[in-house]
Amino acid sequence: MTTRPVTLRVFGRSDIGKARTKDEDSFVISKLTDAPPIRAMTSPVSLAVNDRGILIAVSDGMGGAQAGEVASSLVVGALQQGMSTAQASSADVALRVAAEGANRQVFDTAQATGRVGMGATLTAVLFHGVYAYIAQIGDSRAYLLRGSRMVQVTRDQSYVQQLVDAGALTPEQSETFEFKNVILQAMGIKPDVAVVMRRISVRRYDRFLVCSDGLSGSVTGQHLLNAMVGSPTLDSACARLIDMAVEHGSEDDITVVLAEVDGEGAPAISDAERLSLETSTTFDPA
Repeated sequence: MTTRPVTLRVFGRSDIGKARTKDEDSFVISKLTDAPPIRAMTSPVSLAVNDRGILIAVSDGMGGAQAGEVASSLVVGALQQGMSTAQASSADVALRVAAEGANRQVFDTAQATGRVGMGATLTAVLFHGVYAYIAQIGDSRAYLLRGSRMVQVTRDQSYVQQLVDAGALTPEQSETFEFKNVILQAMGIKPDVAVVMRRISVRRYDRFLVCSDGLSGSVTGQHLLNAMVGSPTLDSACARLIDMAVEHGSEDDITVVLAEVDGEGAPAISDAERLSLETSTTFDPA
């Protein structure tokens, strides 16, 4: 019996923006086979979701003189390598263990090279079968566009998000909060890290956006939605999102990776899901 395929159309781009002299962001797109991972690209590609899955990940380096760009590159490289050789019994366990291993590699490298304090965020999505498994450390984000509705599917591990959750700040106040960029954990700062995991059932034509806070910290959800819905191709959507971040005054590196689900194996949106999308401002994609 032949399994109907699930495919992904993917594109990613990292931009230094107007205020930086070096790019401390990194991304990776990988089939987790012998094919080399993609860490830069000029046009979208289509990939079949194989038995190991398709991995996309974004890492935002931190540490300034402590070499944030080294940390972010190590994070995505070690994560991809760990996933390529994973022997775990399930996709979610494999992703979590690979993220933990990547954290340890950054930590050990920092200790060995005198770069104590270098670190990076990580937001990774593993497409495996008809599911997307999400792993997060820090405040890089993942969003899901389904139909004409979009939802943030990660939660920032940040001081300001903690205050919003506690009711001490409103979401509007959080935008200008003095300590907006303080995150609660990062890859490589400590030998162990608590990976936050989530699983989403994908639907045909879903679009996933994974980005650094150079985008999400300067562009509102409504503007993100407008750009995603109004762009016919992934590369045009990516270009528009980066342009918007620059226009809105982003002073950080801006990294955007987009993935669109397709193929006969991807379930279509049901009538009930379609009705929910048409009658609500948000939806639960789980």
